[in-house]
Amino acid sequence: MKILISNDDGYSAHGIEALVDALEGCGELLVVAPEVNHSGASNSLTLNRPLSVRRSSRGFHIINGTPSDCVHIALTGLLGSKPDLVVSGINNGANLGDDTLYSGTVAAAVEGHLFGIPSIAFSLISKGWNNLDAAARIAREIVQRQIDQSLQGSPLLNVNIPNLPYDQIKGIKVTRLGKRHPSQPVIPALNPAGDTVYWIGPVGSVQDATEGSDFGAIEQGWVSMTPLRVDLTHEHQLTKINDWLNKPFNIDQKAGASAGA
Repeated sequence: MKILISNDDGYSAHGIEALVDALEGCGELLVVAPEVNHSGASNSLTLNRPLSVRRSSRGFHIINGTPSDCVHIALTGLLGSKPDLVVSGINNGANLGDDTLYSGTVAAAVEGHLFGIPSIAFSLISKGWNNLDAAARIAREIVQRQIDQSLQGSPLLNVNIPNLPYDQIKGIKVTRLGKRHPSQPVIPALNPAGDTVYWIGPVGSVQDATEGSDFGAIEQGWVSMTPLRVDLTHEHQLTKINDWLNKPFNIDQKAGASAGA
């Protein structure tokens, strides 16, 4: 069993250190992680410059790029053979609902999934690493389950873990993505040259934490496990959009009205 590990907080983050320690003995561990924090990088690849690879004192491969860069380079040239599993995290903060679209942690797992490899993203809900040991223990249990009873195909799982002691976590619930309200406004400021710059504002408050959602599970003290997919096609609108396109556009009528005026 060969396991590729990455994250978006950077190779020196407590979360990836704890994850590697927890997965010792599960198989051959290969760590390829960003040089610096890339939270919010989503699925971006670096195409405007070459990327370099170096090794940390612990043997981690460090890449001066995004989480997607790390997994992509690992799978297309750095590793000698294809891993059996890609694991990302443990992230310092939640990746629930809409957050998954922006998450570099989830993006690293998505990259593995795109190459046909089972992939799991792990996140600790609140920043600060409280109860990281419990989160790492749960991550190992889930990885071990995948090793012992592999899900077919290349599943993509988004796992969020509440900051609770292990014995206070109720268990794991399979969930759907919840929903946030729109983000709060940007925060303007002046740089030293007197130019206006903008900080991205805080995320929106939770809109959908109903039963079955990832937000709802976390609020009740459960680990949330959401299966994701990359296909963004809105299948239910295919017929609707096709009918819309087949209707006359009345372009000649508009042109005639304009000429008469």
